[in-house]
Amino acid sequence: MDGKPQADDLLILRAVAQTGRFATAAEELGLNHTTVSRRIAALEKALGDHVLARTPGGWELTELGTRAAEAAEAVAAAVAGLAGGPSGGPGISGVVRLSATDGMSAYVVAPAIARLRRRHPGIRVEIVVATRRASQIRSGLDIEIVVGQPQVHRARAIRLGDYRLGLFASADWLAEHGMPSSLGEVLEHPLVYFIDSMLQVDDLDAPRRILPGMADSISSTNVFVHVEATRAGGGIGLLPCFMAGQHQELVRILPGEVAERLTYWMVVRPDSLRQPAVAAVAEALRRATSEAEGFLLGEGPSPFYPKPSRLTGADAQHPGLQGTEPQPPGTGPPKP
Repeated sequence: MDGKPQADDLLILRAVAQTGRFATAAEELGLNHTTVSRRIAALEKALGDHVLARTPGGWELTELGTRAAEAAEAVAAAVAGLAGGPSGGPGISGVVRLSATDGMSAYVVAPAIARLRRRHPGIRVEIVVATRRASQIRSGLDIEIVVGQPQVHRARAIRLGDYRLGLFASADWLAEHGMPSSLGEVLEHPLVYFIDSMLQVDDLDAPRRILPGMADSISSTNVFVHVEATRAGGGIGLLPCFMAGQHQELVRILPGEVAERLTYWMVVRPDSLRQPAVAAVAEALRRATSEAEGFLLGEGPSPFYPKPSRLTGADAQHPGLQGTEPQPPGTGPPKP
């Protein structure tokens, strides 16, 4: 060790470790790329070895860097305590970047984070939408939410909860083609699901096992496309029940025979969990998924949103808020 590391340099290392990139860390800290590079070099000189290693996905902490980042967390916690109270209280702040699947991001992660930020407004969360295997935390990601139990060695895998897939078709499509009464009849119709050749998650290959030989109709890497294609009459969709349940025109097919149950897992590196902001987000996601258990299985409403109610008073007179209560299909004002 050539000298005493500076607290500011430790905080810069913390930012680089969270983002995986000098440029992104510089932007978040209000510095330029050169300054960040110079301060990391000064920290490495003070500690006598490298704190970061370049990988294809960005910069990652070395063993020495991990210890330095732990010290940086203590510095950040002390600063937060001075600014906003004791550690664990309103003073928790920081940027947390996570990845999750489409439906999970929209229906559980987003409301969970919004609720967390009402208690800790200093926490900022960046949500990367992706459906893939766990990567043992790609550089720049603090948390990954994946489908199926991940095989990781340098990270901690935490089981969040289950959700259910079912077969759905639109009421109009069924009126035209008839309701299938067996899996054999389902095989005669086109499937709306993931692109087979691009599917990275083994657990999501359910229809290839349950319905072998079923021809694809409209396929996509995005589950919201699956829902909309099924609503539009693109065929029979294998959809998350909690997403299909948001649309009255979608009808469940053979619920007793097709009810594939899959599991969400959260992957977090131990050093990331030592960051107060990451720990707070991870706990918020765990609690939210547990709270949404019935919803994710298609057995109840979302716990995050109250049922819509009729507007009263001044709001009822505002033209921009008229007709916000959902209407059953086929109802509403007559067309001119």
